[in-house]
Amino acid sequence: MKHLPDVQASSPEIPLNLTRVGVRNVKKLVELARKGGKRPIVLVSTFDIFVDLPSSMKGANLSRNFEAMYEVLESAVNTPFYEIEELCVEVAKRLLQRHKYASVAEVRMRSEFIAKRKTPVTAMECQEPVVIFAEAKAFREESGGCPAAEATADAARANESGREGVVIRKRIGAEVVGVTTCPCAQELMKELAREALKKQGRSEREIEEILSVVPIATHNQRGRGIISIEVDGKYMIPLEKIIRIIGESMSARTYELLKRPDEAFVTMKAHRNPKFAEDCVREMALRVVENFKELPDDAVVRIIQINEESIHQHETVAERIAMLGELRRELCNEKSGAGNK
Repeated sequence: MKHLPDVQASSPEIPLNLTRVGVRNVKKLVELARKGGKRPIVLVSTFDIFVDLPSSMKGANLSRNFEAMYEVLESAVNTPFYEIEELCVEVAKRLLQRHKYASVAEVRMRSEFIAKRKTPVTAMECQEPVVIFAEAKAFREESGGCPAAEATADAARANESGREGVVIRKRIGAEVVGVTTCPCAQELMKELAREALKKQGRSEREIEEILSVVPIATHNQRGRGIISIEVDGKYMIPLEKIIRIIGESMSARTYELLKRPDEAFVTMKAHRNPKFAEDCVREMALRVVENFKELPDDAVVRIIQINEESIHQHETVAERIAMLGELRRELCNEKSGAGNK
């Protein structure tokens, strides 16, 4: 067959580097191994896979690149991986091996994980869908694209030992659904109840006793809490811990199936624990600091709470992005200040 020209490898008319070239929404069936001989976790996952493109190349040979990326992904998912971020790391490293012109490879993965749970009163088993996601970036050491000085030093040592230096940054996170109840509306309803009880001739003591035991009405929201943590490639982040933190930071959890005692328990708990979206973000931040003491200060934490309002047509959003060290210092200062009051 006559040799066909490789147009993509020719020089572009406008010699400009491109940050990302690749494919999106590659759907794959992923099996995560579990220790102790347990059945593997099967995930239907969506991948986004990119490499950077130098100014000397007109195109990224997308047809052949897609084929190469598909082969890398196929090989990687057949390897026994226990964590989704490690799967992304392996794909990113292999992409750099395949694409010698690239200095950065980026892999993103998103899946729906089914977690088994028990209802709070009757202990019925039910399933909870949780969105989990991971991302890995592999940098050639000479690219200078990685912000982590410690990881860059590791890559330099790898170069000294004769191996190609590759720096890894990875991110893992989850999105969990829960219930929030509005503190503001609850205070308004409490004042209305107080006035109504006064008109009945109740004493202040009686009113306080009634209000302390009767749940006060307010409007509810279905909340979505999101936490992601980005670290150097050598650190491990238990995904189960992230999922638990999100669920415990809202007014109450949601359940697929509830008997009447369970429903009463969840409703009561939510109304005794009203929270704004801002409260949920601050609660998640505190729990991240308390539960991830082993992570370094340069770990990047992103926390989001999205509340789907019931009596409004908008959503409420609160967010915090910070280095873990920043959160530690802020919360430490807050505790010190509270202790001095």
